[in-house]
Order: sequence, then C-alpha cells, then structure tokens
Amino acid sequence: MHTTVDPTTETYETNRALMLERLADLAEQHAQALAGGGERYVQRHHERGKLTARERIELLIDPDSPFLELSTLAAWGTDFAVGASIVTGIGVVEGVECMIVANDPTVKGGSSNPSTLKKGHRAAQIAHECGLPTINLVESGGADLPTQKDIFIPGGGSFRSITQASADRRPTVALVFGNSTAGGAYIPGMSDYVVMVKGGAKVFLGGPPLVKMATGEESDDESLGGAEMHARTSGLADYLAVDELDAIRIGRSIVRRLNWRKHGSTPEPMYAEPVLDPEELLGIVPTDLKIPFDPREVIARIVDGSEFDEFKPLYGSSLVTGFAQLHGYPIGILANAQGVLFSEEAQKATQFIQLANQTDTPLLFLHNTTGYMVGAEYEQGGIIKHGAQMINAVSNSTVPHLSVVIGASYGAGHYGMSGRAYDPRFMFSWPNAKSAVMGPAQLAGVISIVARGAAEAKGQPYDEEGDRAMRAYVEEQIEKESLAYFTSGMLYDDGVIDPRDTRTILGICLSAINTRPVEGAKGYGVFRT
Repeated sequence: MHTTVDPTTETYETNRALMLERLADLAEQHAQALAGGGERYVQRHHERGKLTARERIELLIDPDSPFLELSTLAAWGTDFAVGASIVTGIGVVEGVECMIVANDPTVKGGSSNPSTLKKGHRAAQIAHECGLPTINLVESGGADLPTQKDIFIPGGGSFRSITQASADRRPTVALVFGNSTAGGAYIPGMSDYVVMVKGGAKVFLGGPPLVKMATGEESDDESLGGAEMHARTSGLADYLAVDELDAIRIGRSIVRRLNWRKHGSTPEPMYAEPVLDPEELLGIVPTDLKIPFDPREVIARIVDGSEFDEFKPLYGSSLVTGFAQLHGYPIGILANAQGVLFSEEAQKATQFIQLANQTDTPLLFLHNTTGYMVGAEYEQGGIIKHGAQMINAVSNSTVPHLSVVIGASYGAGHYGMSGRAYDPRFMFSWPNAKSAVMGPAQLAGVISIVARGAAEAKGQPYDEEGDRAMRAYVEEQIEKESLAYFTSGMLYDDGVIDPRDTRTILGICLSAINTRPVEGAKGYGVFRT
C-alpha cells in the first residue's frame, strides 16, 4: 500500500498533538484503576505480606510475555472505583493462553459491586467463546452488601459459568490467597483445581459472626474455613501452598500438566511488520470527527507488510473492504471511509461478509460511521432493505469478529459494523471515539424540531429561549455519554487503547480466538431484495 500522509504538514502535526493530549488523559484514567484502593490500602496490604492483584498476575504469567488487560475502565463515571475491584485479561501461563481473573483486595476488600459482576461476566463470555482455561486469583469479601439487590440474583451466573466451563473441558483453576466467603466460597468449590495459601486463605459460607448468629456455635476462622482444614479435613483444597509465591508456582505447574492444545488455524511462521510506521496513526485520524480521513492509511499501519487486497474498490467507496494478514493470521477488513453508509456500501458489505464466511476468515470492523443515509431519494432506493441485508449478514456470520471504534459509531451503522449488541469476540475504542444513537447536535436538533411541531399543532407560541437551553443541555449530556470512557465504563467495549497498540492487541486477540476452530456460516436468513 502507498501513503499520501505527510508528517510535516500542519494538519498532521495538529492531529498528532491533539491525540497525544487524549492519550495523556487516558493514562490518567488508567492510573485510577492501577492505583487500586489507593496508596494507603496498597501499603497496608503489602505490610500483611500480601501481593496486589497485578503483582500476582505478573508472577503467574510467563516471563516477558504480554498481558492483555480487559475492561480496565469498568465502572468509570459511577460511584464505584474505576476498574470495578477486579482485574481481568488474557495472559500466557506455561505456554497456554488463559483468561485470568483477579480480585483486587485493596478496594473494599475485593468485594463485588454491579460493575464487578458485569466485568466478570464479560471475562467468562470471552473465555467461553475463545475456549480458554480460566485462572481465578481469589481474595474477596463477597458482595458489596449495599448493592445486593443488583448483584444477588444475576450473580449466580458467575458460578454457573465455572461449572459449564468444566463441562466444556476448559479447565478452571482457583488460587485462593485470602477471604473467599459466602457466595465467593463457590468459586473454589466449583473449580477443577484449588490451591489455598496456608494462614491466608479463608473459605466458608458463613464466617464466625454469622455462624454464631445462625446457630449459636462458637468458632474461629481456621477451624471454620482455614486452608489447612480444607486441605486435611474437608478436601476442598487440592494443594496447600506455604505462601503466595508457592501458590503461584503450584498454579503454573497445574497449567503445565493440562496437556492443552489449540484447535484453530496456525499463523504463518514468517510475516513482515507493517512497512508504514504505526506511530503515524496519531497524526492520521483527527480528534474532530467531522473531518474525514482515509481508513486505508490506518489499515496500512496495522496489517502485515502493509499489504491489503482491496475488494470492490470502485463500488460503494465510503466503505473499504478487503483481505490482509495480521500477525500471520488471515483477516477480512471492513472500514468506514466517509462516515455515511449508502445502499451500495451495505450491499458491498453483505457480499464481503458472506465471502469471509465461505473461507473461514475472521473479520475486523474499523468503525467511523454516522449511520445509514436518510432522505426521500435513499428511502425510495431501498436503504432500509439494503441496510437490513448488511445487518443480516453481520448477525448470522459465525466467523469471529473484531471491532475497533477509531472515530464515530452512530445509529444503525454501529450495528451494521458489528457493535457490542452483535457480540464481536473483542471490541476496543480509540480515545477519540464516540458511540451514540446520533451526534449530539443532531439529536438535540431532532428534539427541538419535534417540540416546535407540537407547539405549532396546538397553536401555542414556541419558547425560543427554552429551546436554546434545552439544546445546550442535551448536547452536553449526549457528548458526555458518547465518550469512549463512558461507554467503556459501562462494559460496551473491552477497553480504550492507544492507536499505536492496535496491531499488537489485535494479534493477541486473533491468537486467543484460534484456540477454537474458525468456521464460517453454513446459511443465512432471508435477504429481502
């Protein structure tokens, strides 16, 4: 692929400067999650001879191997701590890609709130779809009781997913470092392998105060649920670790003996890095989403050798489609060019998605769309049925989808480009990304037009001053709610990422995806013509 990007232009330099500002802010948001419960609680945790959640993960995974942390900004914009008191992600343990879930005990003792539940469910979904073993690093006081109404009933699904993973022959390992009480006791109870730390792990359905209240029995932590008791008496613990480092060592040895094999395709052993510099991604995509850019410039900086075989380049030009290779894996790419999807783009996408399914090729969607085109001419031309064809193809496609919102993702275009509701295996956003039913100004304008029409129908004067105030309020609200941080906080994606990391992250995802065979759809629903 050739490039027309000139890094010396004022436009490029402006784009780069603005994107670097966004990335600096992103680092600050991530820092909130990395800080856990704060310096005071981390220090207290260390003084007790304990490791933090991320320190445990770092020792668990293979030396110098990457850890793809997921949903780092979960709970952003809520009353709960950013990160939702849990760390989830994909790491390599003894050469095996695993889903790792670690409670963060520095945040309210690792107790679970509604965002924790969502984040844990998302991790379980990814592990299920990709066929990954799961390692739980357990230290949690159970439910955050003031929020029990939001977590008690759906929370049972967490335990169900553990048992279903075992039935699916996806091993589950629990390393218990501290408290695992009440419902949390079922995490080790339902796991295939359980390691408990002597003098640290405490696993019981009800602690001493609850037992005293319910039965009148006097008991202590160790006799009721200590690690040695479970290893020697109850049999709940399969391994008794002398300390946290020993528990991690045992956990790694368990994974080493799983006799684990991947069943998907094997990447090409030799592949070229992009010819064009990924660093230039910062200056290519404007933070002002109204300014168009060529997505081919993005593709050229993330695919192997910057090689891209474009499909139907002269038809439906506001959607770029084609085939490439990424970290040795074949990939089909759909990328929005000028934002709006017309009938031609929808039909082109439909055919391309079917072709990818015919050849068992995963699909990458690069979002920058304001949605499907509206207006009498386009309605008469069949934009609804053509958009429906594209959504039909996306909905019934069975090859794995990867989605990255690199600009706008508005309206039904979000759906057609395999947004969250269409279950892409992984979905990420750049820090400049926005997702909403439509742009803030457009949404406020629609409300204004409807209100103005209602006033005219009643023969009432229209409050222009009130209208201006309403539009300003609505625009501000929608602007906030469409930001990448906000949608990521609601678990509508798997993380906000640095554009320069896109290739590496997609490579990790493609490797995880290929734990299972990649198989295209054998049939589709009715395509209206």
